[in-house]
Amino acid sequence: MVTKVPSRPAAPRRLLRLLLATGVAATALSAVPQAAQASAAAPVAQATADAKSGGATLTVAVSQSIDSLSPFLAQKLTSTSIHRLAYEYLTNYDAKDARTIPGLATAWTPSADKLTWTYTIREDSKWSDGKPATAEDAAWTFNKMMTDPNAATANGSFTANFKKVTATDPRTLVIELKKPQATMTALDVPIVPKHVWEKVGDFSKFNNDQQFPIVGNGPFVITDFKVDQYIKLKPNKTFWRGAPKFDELVFKYYKDGDAAVAALQKGEVSFVPNLTPAQADALKSQKNIKVNDAPGRRFFAIATNPGARSQDGKTFGNGHKALLDPAVRKALFLAVDRTTIVDKVFQGHAVEGEGYIPPRFGSYFWRPETAQKRAYDPAGAEKVLDAAGYRKNAEGKRVGKDGKALDFRILCHATDPNDKAIGKYLQEWWGKLGIGLKVECLDSVSDPWVKGDYDLAFDGWSVNPDPDYVLSIHTCGTLPATPKDSGATDNFICDKEFDALYAQQAVEYDAAKRADLVKRMQSRLYDTGYMNIMAYPNALEAYRTDQIKSITTMPEAAGNLWGQDGYWSWWSAVPTASAASPGDSDDSSSAGLIIGVGAAAIILVGVGVWTARRRRTTADDRE
Repeated sequence: MVTKVPSRPAAPRRLLRLLLATGVAATALSAVPQAAQASAAAPVAQATADAKSGGATLTVAVSQSIDSLSPFLAQKLTSTSIHRLAYEYLTNYDAKDARTIPGLATAWTPSADKLTWTYTIREDSKWSDGKPATAEDAAWTFNKMMTDPNAATANGSFTANFKKVTATDPRTLVIELKKPQATMTALDVPIVPKHVWEKVGDFSKFNNDQQFPIVGNGPFVITDFKVDQYIKLKPNKTFWRGAPKFDELVFKYYKDGDAAVAALQKGEVSFVPNLTPAQADALKSQKNIKVNDAPGRRFFAIATNPGARSQDGKTFGNGHKALLDPAVRKALFLAVDRTTIVDKVFQGHAVEGEGYIPPRFGSYFWRPETAQKRAYDPAGAEKVLDAAGYRKNAEGKRVGKDGKALDFRILCHATDPNDKAIGKYLQEWWGKLGIGLKVECLDSVSDPWVKGDYDLAFDGWSVNPDPDYVLSIHTCGTLPATPKDSGATDNFICDKEFDALYAQQAVEYDAAKRADLVKRMQSRLYDTGYMNIMAYPNALEAYRTDQIKSITTMPEAAGNLWGQDGYWSWWSAVPTASAASPGDSDDSSSAGLIIGVGAAAIILVGVGVWTARRRRTTADDRE
């Protein structure tokens, strides 16, 4: 069933930047000193007590650790999804068709030259500690990102072009730009309470995970969490759209996907995302369980180390030098059978990969022309390598002119069965070329990734209705300042032609012209061979029908629940009459109430520890 989202009174909640990581749970804004937290905690203390008294609890199984509860640092999809539940953004995305609708701002108006944008801040939004949310909070958030590099770690691309931000009065926010910016109605930046966050010292170290409840103004309030165990949230009773229907929302961590499915079958959790095709098939015949299969918003790719480097010109890491040769990347590209991956690994629950933006986003979706397309062609790959001087030796191994064998490593997420299955295919396909491949499956691929200590890696991102962010992570400006610093780059790509196209699309307000520029960017990324998009996986998820009465999917027609671009699913979810929580808030194993009619395949996180550099623990790193 699908619950229509009311235009105003009821209760939506920007479902996280993809309930995935990419869907759900809570960003943290409980800020510093205990004295400051004491006053903030009082208004929601009763809500926390109410949670222990029982009631309907919605429990979601997740499998990804959070990089940080600070919205200024968090980059994983799980974490950013949580932020959508705990904080409002200036604007939101409509559940029906993802068009821009009011969020914290009720209206926005650009100047004639598009260099000044004026936002009207709603009067009925309050922080969970009772204080009003104002334009001053938004101005402080943006100014902090503009003046402190550490505060710009997660979302700095949105404010890099800001010239000046002011709150002319409590209800009026004015943003002046250096040049036009096409994302001004899609600023996916959590607005935080100034009175809490202005007390924070070092934004590179403050993880916002010590004191609860955390002050926010979204549909939920984060009340507790334990690393790799659970995250708990309570309804924000003063949320302007109306409070969520469940008495508590719990994201419970499961490292093993089969264990999560077993918990679903026993009623210990209500919802499990990121199912494998085999798990989905096994659940279809189970009583009180429904499997949802919907077009996804993610891509699944192979990322090639292009030579890790920082903005100060220094190189680092131990990536294989042969991958700096376009011919080698092209040969690897030609020796990947995407059709087999879709049919055998995803068992048809995916679409063959082409461009960077999934087909779900029609106006930006791109596919190569026939002459440009690198279809599966092992013989062609052999010819490319031969022509480039990589000959086979007596043992059948490809070697370069320096005599070094083409033996590569690929980073694999230990919790993702797709990585492992595809890794075996790559070993077979590339092995026939005389190229060796070691599949290195780790619980956390973060450390070697950010250090540049890899050759290839399985990669995947969730795409927002506005593709600016996922495009920006491949620009030169997102490289770390030095090898020791953090950066927003995904894969150390720095290509001047790509950067030039990115700069053009960023200032183009004409929708058709901007879409064309975005497609040209994808074409360039495709030709460089740094990213090989293998598939667009469907969102495969399952939920208990005896615990949820109705819930909103996004989009409403054939949409997903996990990993939405707003807070609609968890905010709108209505428990069944028989649904009730066991009231055990300590182990968070309460039978949840969740259900999704749509689907977004991605598994969330319990909680992890921030490492000052971006961490990547699963394929669901960012929305």
